Amino acid sequence: MVNGVLSDGRVRIGGMRTVVPSVESMPLDQAIGLLSGETTWLTKNVPGLGQAFVADGPHGVRAIPGSTNLDIVGALPATCFPTAVTLASTWDPELVERVGEAIGKEAKALGVDVILGPGMNIKRHPLCGRNFEYLSEDPYLTGTMASALTLGIQSQNVGTSVKHFAVNNQETNRFVVDARVDLRTLHELYLRGFEMVVRGAKPWTVMAAYNLVNGTHACENEYLLNDTLRDSWGFDGLVMSDWGAVSDRVAGIKAGLDLEMPASKGTWDSEVVKAINAGELSRDEVNQCAERVVALVEKSNKFTPRKREIPAKLLAQNNTLAREAAAAGSVLLKNDGILPISPATKIAVIGAFAKEPRFQGYGSSFVNAAKVTSAIDAFEAKGIETNYARGYDPLKSPDDAFALTEAVVAARKADVAIVFAGLPPVIESESFDRENLLLPAQHDAAITTVAAANPNTIVVLVNGAPVLMPWLGQVRAVLEVYLGGQAGGGAIVDMLYGDAEPSGRLAETFPKRLEDVAANENFPGSPHQVVYAEQQMVGYRYNTTEQVGPLFPFGYGLSYSTFRWTNAVVNQEDIGIPALPNGAATLTPACQVEVTVTNVGSRPSSEVVQVYLRDQTGLVERPRRELAAFAKTHLAPGESKRVVIPVPKAAFGIWDVVSNTWQVPSGHYELEVARNSAEIVAALPVTVSGTITERVQPVLPPAAEPARQVRPFTRESTLGELEQTFVGRRVSAIVRKGAMPEDGDELNRNMFERQANETPIRTAAMFSGGKLTLKMADAIVAAANSNLKTIPALFRARLRK
Repeated sequence: MVNGVLSDGRVRIGGMRTVVPSVESMPLDQAIGLLSGETTWLTKNVPGLGQAFVADGPHGVRAIPGSTNLDIVGALPATCFPTAVTLASTWDPELVERVGEAIGKEAKALGVDVILGPGMNIKRHPLCGRNFEYLSEDPYLTGTMASALTLGIQSQNVGTSVKHFAVNNQETNRFVVDARVDLRTLHELYLRGFEMVVRGAKPWTVMAAYNLVNGTHACENEYLLNDTLRDSWGFDGLVMSDWGAVSDRVAGIKAGLDLEMPASKGTWDSEVVKAINAGELSRDEVNQCAERVVALVEKSNKFTPRKREIPAKLLAQNNTLAREAAAAGSVLLKNDGILPISPATKIAVIGAFAKEPRFQGYGSSFVNAAKVTSAIDAFEAKGIETNYARGYDPLKSPDDAFALTEAVVAARKADVAIVFAGLPPVIESESFDRENLLLPAQHDAAITTVAAANPNTIVVLVNGAPVLMPWLGQVRAVLEVYLGGQAGGGAIVDMLYGDAEPSGRLAETFPKRLEDVAANENFPGSPHQVVYAEQQMVGYRYNTTEQVGPLFPFGYGLSYSTFRWTNAVVNQEDIGIPALPNGAATLTPACQVEVTVTNVGSRPSSEVVQVYLRDQTGLVERPRRELAAFAKTHLAPGESKRVVIPVPKAAFGIWDVVSNTWQVPSGHYELEVARNSAEIVAALPVTVSGTITERVQPVLPPAAEPARQVRPFTRESTLGELEQTFVGRRVSAIVRKGAMPEDGDELNRNMFERQANETPIRTAAMFSGGKLTLKMADAIVAAANSNLKTIPALFRARLRK
């Protein structure tokens, strides 16, 4: 044996007794085969090592062992923690890391090797249907919280797959839309969080997104995968595709996409062989990807539990943690003193979400919750009598005059009325974007009619993204609980009665109206292209730069106590940053901000100190305010703490599009110590000696390029586009029927139906399990382009089988 290679070409892995064939000695078809999954959730078997089992996340384990379909329901029971929007609102990386550890332990109990998460795309627009699954509109907060979750999960020897890399900020046409974004905005806003996680938390895998970025699919994007992720950031793990995202497998291999998921039953294999024979692709490039697949399998947990079941004791512990996290991520938006309420208060509870809770988003992140506590359950457990009225249907919420009348009657009999309202999953889900910022009309009506009947009305909002609140002035308190996971109902009651504090702060801006969102004119764009013309003016960056007042600003949140901030200082007013050798993700402090925070109230409580950067150098155009650092602190009544917040060098950096590196403008800055992005407590001047001393030319917004036309049809054409022809309509109907889950519930079927219209025919081939080959798809495309009145013989013959 020389250098671990045995005389017969096999390799000994890491000193283990197990011996596996080296990739170089494998037959070409076997090496190529490793680059695609075996099933929906398993990698191919590596002789001597086995397979890696992956499962959806990221706020719980959605393990479906042996499954070959994408059904949302049917996973093994696991703890459903609060969703990403709630976890980010904690502003508490230590708590989020604990949640990650708990998820990792459950994954091991279920035999899962890699959790597909965290989701960390920037919330460019509040209407993105999947915003509940993403962390924030800010890249620094996103990177910090995603790093914490990643470190927690991977502390249990379970991998993560940070996603969706990159610029996947909408669900509309997500398979085919080309996101056009300038390079400075790309790095500073949409890649920075990923860079922080890759450099700081070292995820096992990265998941490449469905969409195109500047003309090239993310799964085949050399600039993203090789130039940036691997060469610049030093990522040495595996890159996998999102499920069905591969557009050109040969180009993907060349760009560094290692693993196509799910299994496509050899859909692309012949094209890879053809490319190798033609000299367009080398065996070495195939081997490099295959070696990373082998390395992932070798790294994965080899112990498969006899019973894929989470121990009851662990479930109980994690349910308690989930309840804690739900309260920590809830945001008190308004309170005139009515909260917390006294146990002796006679209450009416109105709204179906109180009894039939919505506690997570819908789609691939859906967790089969091991235990669900509704608010009504929690009231009863506390011995509190409630007068309950449904108020609306929890799924479709049609007009219902009787339900409103019932709500008014209940409200009039109570001292305090608590209305649960929010967004049903038919409005907010993976696969489609929301149509507006409104709550369902019946939810708004329930609030306004109850508030008119009882002036002591409290609103509990259950939703995954911002909503409008036309009734805000009519109610005494608003508690935004987002999607709080399986124990969210208990956390809500804890907060209402003061047994727990809503200690969250908004990780996103709540706009007053849709027109106040800078990206609104370019969302969701045309079917094949969306231009990020707003550049960096996303969320609070736009509000503070253009002085557009929000409904609630980024970082905002009240508490049950009162705080006094005094003596804010920066420990170093002259800072030298000659270079950023580790890129924008370096957490090396440039300086530190200190402020004394005193709890002057009568209750233990939490406060979040936020530090924003204001560039006054005049050398570069930047948003008026950018989050640079933060710290969450917990204080007893009367307690004071000197809160120290390190400000990383990276906060001062900009992406220089000329040198293609991070650079630091020299000159004057202010570090703004703030309660939120709109409320500054102190402005601390600092002077930086950086790498830029002359005016940098502004980066122009990206221009719209000629988008792909619907005709002529190609493999990229969606089923909806092909339905313009007779052949396309026939094929689409067959594909839809075959893809529709037979035993899925109404929401599951609705999501699949809405997604099918935007599915490219090459993706339909990949999901067909070999029934629809690329050769057949090409024949269908040709027939559609020729406007034939019959299904191609090749496809017709397969159908007969």
